[in-house]
Amino acid sequence: MNPIIIVGSGLSGYTLAREFRKLDKDTPLRIITADDGRFYSKPMLSNALSSGRTPDQLATADAAQMAAQLNTVIQTYSRVNAIDTARHIISVDGQELEYAKLVLALGADVIKPPLKGDAADAVISVNDLGDYTHFRAVIAGAKHVAIIGAGLIGCEFANDLRSAGIAVDVISTGSAPLNRLLPEAAGHALQEGLAHIGVNWHIDRSVTAVDRAAQGYRLTLSDGSIIEADAVLSCVGLRPRTMLAGAAGIHTAHGIAVDRFLATSAPDVYAMGDCAEVEGLVLFYVMPLMNAARALAKTLAGEPTPVVYPPMPVVVKTPAHPVAVSPPPPGVMGEWKIEVLGSGVRALFFDAGNKLRGFALTGTAVSEKNALAKELPALL
Repeated sequence: MNPIIIVGSGLSGYTLAREFRKLDKDTPLRIITADDGRFYSKPMLSNALSSGRTPDQLATADAAQMAAQLNTVIQTYSRVNAIDTARHIISVDGQELEYAKLVLALGADVIKPPLKGDAADAVISVNDLGDYTHFRAVIAGAKHVAIIGAGLIGCEFANDLRSAGIAVDVISTGSAPLNRLLPEAAGHALQEGLAHIGVNWHIDRSVTAVDRAAQGYRLTLSDGSIIEADAVLSCVGLRPRTMLAGAAGIHTAHGIAVDRFLATSAPDVYAMGDCAEVEGLVLFYVMPLMNAARALAKTLAGEPTPVVYPPMPVVVKTPAHPVAVSPPPPGVMGEWKIEVLGSGVRALFFDAGNKLRGFALTGTAVSEKNALAKELPALL
């Protein structure tokens, strides 16, 4: 009996395996991963420093322990080179493996900004536990870190590093932090909250070059100003991994295109997590992943189940100024109604029919998250 094969051992792949095993104890299951297969929660990477957790402490189980827990074969340090969808075969480092069903839980790659300078290759990105282990080694003893990008991960790392006593400069091309998620007033409130704990901001600017200095690195910004730092962390976004699927003739758009059942255009091939585009939605968050895993587990166990996305507010881990946001769905026309409070911002997004379709809350207004989420329609 050919196995169900899951490609990827991140939170997506392991959550699916765990949900599937709740429904089916015996069907052969194989997980193929390019790394060591340790289980950890990726969202914890951006706030582990100030809480004193080492990279090894973030991993709660190794590959052998996960294999035993899930009654699965876990193939570590292995890469899938090709998929033959007609023959139901994948090529793994030259070895051919047959599958009954194939799930692509490939994740996403970090976007690297175009940088000049003799130290452009020394800029760090954190996308997995291995990257984070390297990051912690690089910043050991560092007094000053520059962060490129003021999105969710950049802001979380800024808060974490500053809370650990490290000086932080954040450089952003946007007019305010989290400009893709928040209206500008809410972004400015977050900016002020992080500035209050000592984060230095360089807004509406980009980094053009990173060069080695006598000690550490020298960053040249688009306005000609200079920042010196002991380490440089890039947090400018993620791009779904689609090359493997695309090379196999599977339809891709921004991500690997799937329907509500998480099925790709190829028979018996599914995709979920950061690599997947579900009905036009690419969501790099935990709750969509959890909902997808539960639905796909049922489908793989013989009960075809469409994924449902209820309202899923995103909580940003910036304790210096808390943020909770449920962005309006793409393409929904409407406007933000914004109240600037003494201790934060309440921003509500209403569509053309005056129905609440999203919100952004900062500071003490975050306490309204659950009540407002109940007023939102399902995303999918």
